[in-house]
Amino acid sequence: MTKTNNHLFFQTLIVPMLLMTALAGNARTAKPNIVIIFADDMGYGDMSCNGHPTIRTPNLDRMAAEGQKWTSFYVAASVCTPSRAGLMTGRLPVRTGMCSGKRRVLFPDSKGGIQSSETTLPEMLKANGYATGMVGKWHLGHLPQYLPVNNGFDSWYGIPYSNDMDANSTKIKEVNKNKHNPGNKGGHWYHPKREYWDVPLMEGEKILERSPDQEQLTKNYTGRAIEFIRANKSKPFFLYLAHSMPHVPLFRSDKFKDISTAGLYGDVIEEIDWSVGQIMQTLRDQGLAENTLVIFTSDNGPWIRFKTLGGIAGPLRGGKGSTWEGGMREPSIFWWPSSIKPGIIHEMGSTLDIIATAASLTGAKLPETQLDSYDLSGTLLKGEPSPRKEMIYYRGTEIYAIRSGSFKAHYKTKLGYKNDLEEHKTPLLFNLDMDPGENYNVAKDHPDVIARIEKLRTQHEAGLTPVENQLEKR
Repeated sequence: MTKTNNHLFFQTLIVPMLLMTALAGNARTAKPNIVIIFADDMGYGDMSCNGHPTIRTPNLDRMAAEGQKWTSFYVAASVCTPSRAGLMTGRLPVRTGMCSGKRRVLFPDSKGGIQSSETTLPEMLKANGYATGMVGKWHLGHLPQYLPVNNGFDSWYGIPYSNDMDANSTKIKEVNKNKHNPGNKGGHWYHPKREYWDVPLMEGEKILERSPDQEQLTKNYTGRAIEFIRANKSKPFFLYLAHSMPHVPLFRSDKFKDISTAGLYGDVIEEIDWSVGQIMQTLRDQGLAENTLVIFTSDNGPWIRFKTLGGIAGPLRGGKGSTWEGGMREPSIFWWPSSIKPGIIHEMGSTLDIIATAASLTGAKLPETQLDSYDLSGTLLKGEPSPRKEMIYYRGTEIYAIRSGSFKAHYKTKLGYKNDLEEHKTPLLFNLDMDPGENYNVAKDHPDVIARIEKLRTQHEAGLTPVENQLEKR
């Protein structure tokens, strides 16, 4: 080979290879973008990749195949406000005053909310140079000091609490008297219209409109999320997309009406799946997929009291409002093409762990407070065992159950929204690896396990410090 040919060979083959290697190295060392997509009241069994026979979720299925699907991933509580507080702070809601046995979530007349003394996930990332944006449902306080833009987010477009709040009782009474509605009762759920709820649609601290067209919410949230990604593609960013659905009332845009064999609920889930696909495609189109961690999960289990207007927990028992597995174990996927080791993870994780994991992945400084958060990055990136070995199940401010390893002990049980509270002198005990549906009480065979879990309970309660309850402020 001549000297000239050697020079051409180096220019045409070796230089591009070196450049590609350098770019790949930069992608791995750059601060990753983080996107959290949070559904509302979606059941463990509502994805087709989790076994739903009639709801189609091709985008979530692809996300799960390319990333990690966690089968024992928990939220901090089985209802909206305390669950979201746990996600934002990495602290059990009992530590932040964001749970109550009297008023289980914040309402439009509530005076409390997330406290300025708490360091939120967006505040932590913002201090590390991140652009932070939120789209969707907040539910951590509707007064100005509690809103997203005053708690770490640069921007926010969405609703301050659940889409069934600010109900217009006059119009709802009218529709429920209509003889053409099912059973003359609950017609506003089966045939919902925007004017039945006066919930505000907001941007920043400003109310854009009352009683927005909820049929457009999922589509509009998706559009706003895409705008945020495109506007911030040149810097590290954190996007929190918190869908208002499938919390009742259920709405979907025209394109998704009557497309699912699972009815109205199926339509809503399939539109959320479409939204996930749009976010993923935008990341690919903008050249961001290789440096973006996307997390999909839900705030709590399905609202099974609404029957076919609610989701299903698959093989799990119970749903929203309960500390049975169906109330707090959620459909969960992590996706990061260049970094995450694909697979199915059966070990425990929680939304509480996201703040510690984000700090590890981004180099951000963790809040100097008592956290209930574990760093899951070793499991995500290297396939190491999850550091989370226990889960504490609170209902309001009380411990109802504790999981340690394979076993879960129930001190109290209640199926969400029924008057069926039971206190168990000897805790119920289930082996969740063998019996995820919590059907077979094995307490009599494992007194040693019950004693071990009781010790965990005692240690945990000894470490609690009383705080002012935010949900009971009116």
